[in-house]
Amino acid sequence: MAKWDKEYLKLCKKILTEGIEVENRTGINTIKIPGYNFMFDLSEEFPFLTTKQLYYKAAIKELMWIYQVQSNDVRWLQERNVHIWDEWEVDEDGIYRIYYPEGKVPENAPSETKVYYNTGITGTDGREIMELMYVTKSGKVYKESDPKRPASAKPMTTTATQKAQESGRVLRSARYFGPEYAHTIGHAYGYTVNFYKLLDRCINLINACKIDPTISDGRRNIICLWQENDIKDAVLKPCVFCSEWDVTDGKLNATVHQRSCDVPLGLPFNVTQYSVLLYLLAHITGLEPGTLNWSIKDAHIYKNQVEGIEEQLSRQDEIDRGEREDIPAPELWIDPEIKCMDDIDNRELSNVKVLKYRHHGPIKFPLAQ
Repeated sequence: MAKWDKEYLKLCKKILTEGIEVENRTGINTIKIPGYNFMFDLSEEFPFLTTKQLYYKAAIKELMWIYQVQSNDVRWLQERNVHIWDEWEVDEDGIYRIYYPEGKVPENAPSETKVYYNTGITGTDGREIMELMYVTKSGKVYKESDPKRPASAKPMTTTATQKAQESGRVLRSARYFGPEYAHTIGHAYGYTVNFYKLLDRCINLINACKIDPTISDGRRNIICLWQENDIKDAVLKPCVFCSEWDVTDGKLNATVHQRSCDVPLGLPFNVTQYSVLLYLLAHITGLEPGTLNWSIKDAHIYKNQVEGIEEQLSRQDEIDRGEREDIPAPELWIDPEIKCMDDIDNRELSNVKVLKYRHHGPIKFPLAQ
């Protein structure tokens, strides 16, 4: 069994046996533990789950969306048949809509929902202060606090989109971003990498540390996706929000910080993505891959994901008893002709491939919005 499978399932067991059930913004309770860390030696094994199928092409394409094309436009992913971010896409009216999870719709759910704007200010109750939006008959939009708001302007409301009506979904809340944010996830991820030139700086520092390992900035090589000036304009605040990069003894190492971790859905994707990124940056800068250190603040499993995790744990038990095949981890192949991130084929992944990947079949986990 792959080492990552063992480490991952160890975390799952710990959450199920020691975790605390808590409420959260999605309406579906989680079982969580505070704080968890693990480390991989990428020179020994490519961390990749085999006890369930991982749709790795989608994971790598999302990685390219963030760090190669450095985009926040969801359509780029959709053109490549990746729909990870569909639920968080701002619509053409500049509104981000959140729906009640299946089976959690209250009987008194309103047919119309007021639209709010995030002020970026945290109140004394620890919640972000939201400001009601107003709209005139001509369609001009105002914030509630705007002194120029005419008395004739009415609170902005929205009903479920046609797609939602067809699927029977009910709108829970709506947040205003503006038409200029249409089809994006707001100021997050690839937007942040591009705006602050975070990857360019990271690669420059890696190359500088190869020449002179003693430079002070070698210990300041940080890609931080959590930028206070922009975070209020993000549909979903970055879960993996920071990575630190280190060059030691000819090897490239990274430490990744994750504030919130959906263990069944997010973690397998995230670990694969940052492993691939480390391999790629090591390849581009002429270094060997070293260690990937991972730190999680809030590791959780949603209650409606428990059955799937139990199925995955049972597969491990069957492997241990010799009733299932013990499948080793696959390998990552990077075309030697790749000299920079722009050289990567982000549509077909013809020059970045996962080889010898076998698994024990898919397990479907529901998504909490």
